[in-house]
Amino acid sequence: MPGRAPFRHRLLPAVAASLAAMTLTVSCTDSSAPHRRSPAGQHAPADSASAGTRAGTGEDCDRLRSLKPPDRMPEPGGRMPSGTAMERIVARGRLIVGVDQNTYLFGYRDSVTGQLNGLDIDLVREISRALFGRPDRVQFKTVPSSRRIEILERGEVDLVAHSMTITCERMERVLFSSDYLDSGQRVLVPDTSPVKNLADLAGQKVCTAQGTTSLDELRRARPKVRPVTVADWTDCLVLLQQGAVAAVSTTDNVLAGLSAQDPTTRITGPRFTYEPHGIAVAKKTPELVRFVNGVLARLRASGKLRALHERWLGRYGDFYPPAPRYRE
Repeated sequence: MPGRAPFRHRLLPAVAASLAAMTLTVSCTDSSAPHRRSPAGQHAPADSASAGTRAGTGEDCDRLRSLKPPDRMPEPGGRMPSGTAMERIVARGRLIVGVDQNTYLFGYRDSVTGQLNGLDIDLVREISRALFGRPDRVQFKTVPSSRRIEILERGEVDLVAHSMTITCERMERVLFSSDYLDSGQRVLVPDTSPVKNLADLAGQKVCTAQGTTSLDELRRARPKVRPVTVADWTDCLVLLQQGAVAAVSTTDNVLAGLSAQDPTTRITGPRFTYEPHGIAVAKKTPELVRFVNGVLARLRASGKLRALHERWLGRYGDFYPPAPRYRE
């Protein structure tokens, strides 16, 4: 199990400082589960716009089908294939990864040790183990959600492990690993709130992070809500605690982490999106996404991927992904 959830007084000082420096954007746009365990809810239909088409084009895409792993994976710490991104990473001596440091359970900085922890962080360490034979050859670069694709395209990182939803639009710019986590968008409200679903928030302020699919969904919501955008999810939690917004809305795996930090909140309503998650890799290095898929395949086969899900998310619901699907 993960370490004890940070108390509110631990969270507020660090986040309040970032709130003072940031700009909040509020726009009027188109657009009961206990806090300890959030039911999986319902998936959006497979033929919905959020699940399988490029918005505005109607063009089908299969966002769950990633590049097939190599027929033969190198041994952990062994010689990597010549001319590949993996060989260059090993020669450099470290894997460079874009991660979050503000999403509890996935990528967060422990307030006691100062170390990064979470499911995404553990997966990155397993990729390091496969490359170097040890899990600690990683340079973590913490980035906001809005810069995840940019840093890949600019070559600042080798991959991004940042609780990132696989979408058709994003697939036009980056490659994704096979799905390692399934979730869906819901809402987080104070225990005292009468809100039961997103529709109950019509005309009210709902917090979400910049550069996320959650913001896109809020803009499409009917009836309309008033999105408030911030840099990080913990900023949303502070706004909710201050009464500046009526709710927070994003994927329920992220909401589980926020609710764990403040037990006076609850996740409510059914899922209104289907959100498969992947590790993102630059399009110019398809061999690296195949390698990552090979690592994930080994973790699935050994039961370690299941164990990591249970460690971080077992108390909060069943977020385990389906069997992987590949293309050549």
